[in-house]
Amino acid sequence: MKYFNLILLFLLLFISCSNDEAGGSPIDDVTLTCLPEKVEAPAIRGEYILKVTCSAGEWTAYASDDCSSWIAVKVAGSLDRQGTVTVTVDANTGQVLRSGSVVIKSGLKRITIPVTQEAPMSVSKREIYSNSGGETVTLSVIATGEWSVKSNDSWIKAVKSDNKTVTVTTEPNEKKASRNGTLEIVLGVEKITVSVIQESAEDREINTPEGYRLVWHDEFNEGTTLDSDWTHEVQKPGWVNNELQEYVNGSANDKRVTELIDGKLNINCFKGSDDKIYSGRVYAKVNTGWLYGYFEARILLPKGKGTWPAFWMMPVDNNFSTNPWPGCGEIDIMEEVGVDANIVSSSIHCEAYNHTINTQKTAARNIGTAESEYHVYACEWTPDYLRFYVDGEELMTFRNEGTGKKVWPFTYNFYPILNLAWGGDWGGYKGVDDSALPITMKVDCASIPKEINEVIIIGNNT
Repeated sequence: MKYFNLILLFLLLFISCSNDEAGGSPIDDVTLTCLPEKVEAPAIRGEYILKVTCSAGEWTAYASDDCSSWIAVKVAGSLDRQGTVTVTVDANTGQVLRSGSVVIKSGLKRITIPVTQEAPMSVSKREIYSNSGGETVTLSVIATGEWSVKSNDSWIKAVKSDNKTVTVTTEPNEKKASRNGTLEIVLGVEKITVSVIQESAEDREINTPEGYRLVWHDEFNEGTTLDSDWTHEVQKPGWVNNELQEYVNGSANDKRVTELIDGKLNINCFKGSDDKIYSGRVYAKVNTGWLYGYFEARILLPKGKGTWPAFWMMPVDNNFSTNPWPGCGEIDIMEEVGVDANIVSSSIHCEAYNHTINTQKTAARNIGTAESEYHVYACEWTPDYLRFYVDGEELMTFRNEGTGKKVWPFTYNFYPILNLAWGGDWGGYKGVDDSALPITMKVDCASIPKEINEVIIIGNNT
């Protein structure tokens, strides 16, 4: 039996050699080459071309299983002796270098092209906010190699302390306008731009709540009309709430519905020569608004039976056919009706809580001098709650119950509104007294400190 096995093995070897001599090609006879022989990719998405030569005239290529989720391969000319492989490497969003391979194959012949990709750089802050006096901020940088930093503005100094930190120093800003600048952190072809925003000398005089930064305000002290940050609503009487006034853009009957006088925004409501009632309703940053923040205005309310002044907020670019009120949300920072003089209120509206089903969340306070003195009305809006204030004293807190949009639709940008209505469902619930006209709502400040560390203020916060 042993001799039979040896004879059988000899015969198999003889047949194999005979086949080779008859024209068969051993594996080693296939020439397969690829240039380049490796791919070294930065963290950003990119495409790389491999040139393949194959003596057999038929070949293919694919990404190995361990990297097929981030490497894609496209073959061209696989039936020809020369062709290409396009290797697409997705952006690396992780924190470490990663590696994989592309396999090029012809029959049993194959070669492996290593693919490595750098981890992206990361910077602890993409935006720096500086006070007007100048300050120093340290940024942490994570990178897989040596990087550099440069400032694009003379008032910003950026110094690389080691390969892990950048010290950024701003010079004092004595100008009335805030200023913006940038610095760049570069590693090879990768670049991270960091924005630097510095408040103005004027901003320095505006008090902001602790933990917030001022991102927008209007002092109403330049010119006689509102600037481009504001938009006038234009609507006929009865548009909402059965109100009696017509909202116009700027003026009617040669009298302005909004005007800037002595550093204050006056919103005027008056009867025209045509016996119509005209008034103003204006929006701040209607196209962008803000998501979360501290919204504040200093206001003197008008007197008279029929007045309905308000400082409130609605969602930006809302489609009321697909996201109707009250489900879209409404934030009423301050409202008052003249028939109930000096009683100011704050409210929220949503699908679950609104006045149409008698579930509205509201709080009111008689402050005695709302129509004779300026008072500061504010709302602190975070992902967790809406908190309302009068002169810094809490009036009401409405919390996010965590039960979804019906209770908490306040998850997108809202814009602030200032308006003076006449009559309507609430303002005129005990009738109106036209002899009170003309009337004026005076706004001495509007600001928005944005959360976290951001503020929006309307006017001269004094």
